[in-house]
Amino acid sequence: MEVAVVGGGWAGIAAAVQAVQAGHRVTLLEMAPVLGGRARAVAVDGLKLDNGQHILIGAYRDTLALMATVGVDAAQVLQRLPLALTFPDGRGLQLHAGRPLPALLAALWRRAGWTVGERLALLRAAAGWAARGFSCDPSWTVARLTATLPAALRRDLVDPLCVAALNTPADTASATVFLRVLRDALFGGPGSADLLLPRAPLDQLLPAPAQAWLARRGARIHTRRRVQALARVGKRWSVDGEPADAVILACTAHEAARLTRDIAPAWSAVAAAFTHEPIVTVYLRSAGTRLPQPMTALHEGPQAPAQFVFDHGALGATPGLFAAVVSGAAGWVARGQQATAEAVRAQLVAALPGHWREPPTVLRTLAERRATFACRPALRRPAADVAPGLWAAGDYVEGPYPSTLEGAVRAGRRAARGLEATVAVSAR
Repeated sequence: MEVAVVGGGWAGIAAAVQAVQAGHRVTLLEMAPVLGGRARAVAVDGLKLDNGQHILIGAYRDTLALMATVGVDAAQVLQRLPLALTFPDGRGLQLHAGRPLPALLAALWRRAGWTVGERLALLRAAAGWAARGFSCDPSWTVARLTATLPAALRRDLVDPLCVAALNTPADTASATVFLRVLRDALFGGPGSADLLLPRAPLDQLLPAPAQAWLARRGARIHTRRRVQALARVGKRWSVDGEPADAVILACTAHEAARLTRDIAPAWSAVAAAFTHEPIVTVYLRSAGTRLPQPMTALHEGPQAPAQFVFDHGALGATPGLFAAVVSGAAGWVARGQQATAEAVRAQLVAALPGHWREPPTVLRTLAERRATFACRPALRRPAADVAPGLWAAGDYVEGPYPSTLEGAVRAGRRAARGLEATVAVSAR
């Protein structure tokens, strides 16, 4: 079939690759100058930086499989580390390699700074979650789920895990989705909870190799092309006047809502209702500085925006380059980039005294205002099938995961598999 994929982010790339593998003729249309969507590389002062610091985990099996398909060696572009949420004082959760659940239990028990009572409280809560199949009342927030835990556990473990996984603060984040992420990380087999930290720009992880892979197999790729009109013509589709047997909408929820307003009004209304959470990444320089670990957790507060700082030199990338991440950053976006950057710089100096060979200076502040959808309880998400021969692919479609690269890739692959239903209808 002639398949049009609208959107060249990670969902669109996944859909295009799977469709080509199934023997379809693919045209990929992306409005930006490059592929990658919200996970792309940008040029800053002669450096190639990411539009936001990303974390992958070992449970991202579909993402890792897609990277391998297009010829990417994950071991070369990702640094794999056992899960560690370590704060500047050296305390934190540090798992050893191996099966994640036993490693987690051991790490919880030896974690310095928690009382025996606090550790037992966490183990009791975790055992309860597991006994209930990592499910809960859909209306619960993460804060409600963990309300009985001591404050130290919520501050040191729950809050950073929640904002890292869902980019939504614990008091508004969906407990159902949070538990699903925990389940897959803890019961996904050895390495599923590992951190996979990029040590190459994001374009090298997937977008650039995938574009080359698709081009070699005859796919047509058009960048700087925003689709203006989508229409049903008989049993086929028209994409800006060009015919297609099937269409996969792998663009943002708001773009998909615009294109389907007259085709599937109910579906469009659900997609248009999404609210989003921003992420701000502040890049800093400090020549000769090396932090104790590649990723350091930080305590956020009224004047301390960042939850994590990454040392690119420790990741085998650019020495002296650091990325501080502010997730759930709506309040800081409202204050402005300059205020956010200065607050982050001051936070790092105060949190890591004695580590800076020279005072860190801000290189660039990048704000992704629609980085993820706000992952709130009982969130209504649109279905993947929009109309006959029309599929939606994006991390926002119906599914168990928050707004992540893995969620996007899985949605793209699922939409491409839906093409087989279109083939069956066309045959009749």
